Amino acid sequence: MSQARAQARARTQTQISYPDFEKLELRVGRIVQVEDFPEARKPAYKLLIDLGPLGVRRSSAQITRLYSKEELLGRRVIAVANLPPKRIAGFTSEVLVLGVVLRDGAVVLLEPEGEPPPGTRISGAA
Repeated sequence: MSQARAQARARTQTQISYPDFEKLELRVGRIVQVEDFPEARKPAYKLLIDLGPLGVRRSSAQITRLYSKEELLGRRVIAVANLPPKRIAGFTSEVLVLGVVLRDGAVVLLEPEGEPPPGTRISGAA
């Protein structure tokens, strides 16, 4: 293994097993409501996300730098649906919306291609 590859591997977090990964409920959601969240410590929105058969769930997301409320409405996202709820400035966040954190701290949302219906489960492409 090259030294660069060994260093990159050392920077990664603890590895998990494939069965551990399968425990995550990664689902397609559709944002159906967006509100400002002025009580949050860092700029964020309150989102309502339709997860199809799993119902509508709430989430807080620090995505204000790249997305307006209007741009988010109706957008498909990927969310983790089986984490315990988290209280953020008095708001209960029920799902974790996934995104890529850029070097400047801005977050780019992960979203599926095509038109998978809300609630569709995301799996590994193995």
